[in-house]
Amino acid sequence: MAEAHQAVAFQFTVGPDGIDLHLCHEALRQVYLSGLHSWKKRFIRFKNGVMTGVYPGSPSGFIVVVTSYMSYNKYKQLDPSLGLIAKLGQHVPISRYMSTDTQKIVGGVLVGTGLWVTIIIIMRNVLKCLLSWHGWMHARHGSLPLSTRLWMLLVKVFSGRKPMLYSFQSSLPRLPVPSVKDTCSRYLDSVQPLMDAEKYERMKALTKDFEENLGPRLQWYLKLKSWWSSNYVSDWWEEYVYLRGRGPIMVNSNYYAMDYLYVFPTSIQAARAGNAIHAIMLYRRKLDRAQIKPLMLLHTIPMCSAQYERMFNTSRVPGVDTDTIQHVNDSKHIAVYHKGRFFKVWMFYDGRLLLPREIEQQMERILADKSQPQPGEESLAALTAGDRTPWAKAREAFFSRGKNKQSLDIIEKAAFFVTLDDTEQRLEPDNPVTSLDKYAKSLLHGKCYDRWFDKSMNLIVFKNGTMGLNAEHSWADAPIVGHLWEHVLYMDPNQLGYDEAGHCCGEPHPNLPGPQRLQWDIVPECQETIQSSLTVARALADNVDCHIIPFTDFGKGLIKKCRISPDAFIQMALQLAHFRDKGKFCLTYEASMTRLFREGRTETVRSCTIETCAFVCAMVGDETREQRLKLLKQAAEKHQNMYRLAMTGKGIDRHLFCLYVVSKYLGEDSPFLKEVLSEPWRLSTSQTPVQQVELFDLVKHPEYVSSGGGFGPVADDGYGVSYIIVGENLINFHISSKRSSPETDSHRFGINIKKAMLDMLALFQLENNAN
Repeated sequence: MAEAHQAVAFQFTVGPDGIDLHLCHEALRQVYLSGLHSWKKRFIRFKNGVMTGVYPGSPSGFIVVVTSYMSYNKYKQLDPSLGLIAKLGQHVPISRYMSTDTQKIVGGVLVGTGLWVTIIIIMRNVLKCLLSWHGWMHARHGSLPLSTRLWMLLVKVFSGRKPMLYSFQSSLPRLPVPSVKDTCSRYLDSVQPLMDAEKYERMKALTKDFEENLGPRLQWYLKLKSWWSSNYVSDWWEEYVYLRGRGPIMVNSNYYAMDYLYVFPTSIQAARAGNAIHAIMLYRRKLDRAQIKPLMLLHTIPMCSAQYERMFNTSRVPGVDTDTIQHVNDSKHIAVYHKGRFFKVWMFYDGRLLLPREIEQQMERILADKSQPQPGEESLAALTAGDRTPWAKAREAFFSRGKNKQSLDIIEKAAFFVTLDDTEQRLEPDNPVTSLDKYAKSLLHGKCYDRWFDKSMNLIVFKNGTMGLNAEHSWADAPIVGHLWEHVLYMDPNQLGYDEAGHCCGEPHPNLPGPQRLQWDIVPECQETIQSSLTVARALADNVDCHIIPFTDFGKGLIKKCRISPDAFIQMALQLAHFRDKGKFCLTYEASMTRLFREGRTETVRSCTIETCAFVCAMVGDETREQRLKLLKQAAEKHQNMYRLAMTGKGIDRHLFCLYVVSKYLGEDSPFLKEVLSEPWRLSTSQTPVQQVELFDLVKHPEYVSSGGGFGPVADDGYGVSYIIVGENLINFHISSKRSSPETDSHRFGINIKKAMLDMLALFQLENNAN
């Protein structure tokens, strides 16, 4: 074990001649290499901070500006300091110690530096102004008008060259605060199809009263916050929506990402873990060095990268009233769980990152360990799956000192958490429905005690080599984790690979210290709390009904031939499926991003609109194909416009949420806001985008991409639907609901989604058009 190996590094004996020291040179070498690695990391972070701080400027640009400035002044026989040195000499005897030529050089450098900084400030502010214009969103795909092309050219000119991950942060505009009048108007428009005439008139009266009386006062405070903070939504959203929730985060908040469905790189659990862990650590190295390219829409428009900062070395810490997010700058180990035991595994040796075969070697040691869990250890992680307040109290009472604190610190400060699961999961061709549903439930909640749900992410590797992720939601949104997961899935078979026997490439390390078993002293009172949390978590997990549909009838290739947005098409299909499933419309949540703004996270697109309802009613009524098609196009266009508004800071829900928070701070009671914030989202939807399309050949190998991920239902009587558009011919749907609700059935809803998709495609009569 690692602690035994380190114990022999330094030994001494006391004799009549004094103290005789015995130093282990290998251990000292490891200490030296570890320190060297740390200093290299600090230097890289410092360098990246400087590079990001002066972007779109650069050191080479500084040299060019200063040299050009001094050359020009020398040619014109001018004082390069513009009299600066002379003025300084009046107050500081600087000129006594410098020759005239030296004064000219120093003055030229000072003024040239000022000129360089001025150019940087101008470029940043011009870029910020350019990025505040969103007219490009209204252009049709593939046919950008001249004005938009000129705008994109200017954005590229002022964006600089070779940006790093955080280069654009200071150039991104702030999220604007919509007017109360516009938000209220859009809100009424969104709820009109969901209310009868009497309820709608009542809501209109509440809205008008709020708009004329309390609303403007709350808006003033919100405007003040928007001027003072980087983003007027994000900190409150993180605190009140995520961290202050006292219910379980398992199922209710955490989400999952799946492995390939049709590709099985290896069936050896330790080998798959070795490659995956190594790929994740390589991603972390690139993240530390800011070498990940910032996401750019249309290869031109930068998106905010702030959420990447807490991807690793991060854990959610429970509190009695509110949780906090603990993030450390660096961590050299991971925490691993297997059959009720926790292990600490160092990721570095000889001053370098462990290679895949060496990580596999460590996983093999854990799998071969036959020791039994300590009392209470096996189900310990159930504390992170149950209600937050009991976990907070137990953490303070039983994990604030001694070996329990040390072991808990190791888990919470680990780079990430790994579970070597003792079950087998994957798509079984003979039983696709049951096998995929079981796979999804395992990733979403497992056994309720074999994932550490507080960690920013859990890598789960199953006994047969299949894997997946479970991610905590408060620190970032799903696209951030999705970006990492795409990197891992690409690196695993394509860059790292396996040998013929299915092991990681390379050789085991002959002197690698083994994993460290974590030690616990879990008293009976704590074990009772663990069992109580496990009971709560199991009841929640057993109630979740998961269903996955690999929809293979058609994909975005055919949808684009219909000249309609694939996302709008799918959202209309979900509305039609939901109406057929329940016989009524409901408030629908579709997540969109606001990362065009600094520190932006998400906004809600209310997909159930007046136009959507008209289309759905036509599909279940007696209207002609032409009428249905016309209404579909109108509904899709309305949806696209709603999506644009949400992306550009003109959404409804985040603004109303922040107004509600301000009202609570002021002690004001708003019947309007209270009713709006209490409305349930009975259909919650989200698209998982494929962000790094250059990594995957989706034409030749559409199977070599993630099958997406999913989340639990938001409402007790509602559905959660996540979907990913894979290549041109495949769409994967992840559906969840609660078994306790008589109104919902995930499998029934899946059947309705399939039927809706096919019925909508039939409206376009593509076969006739082809003929």
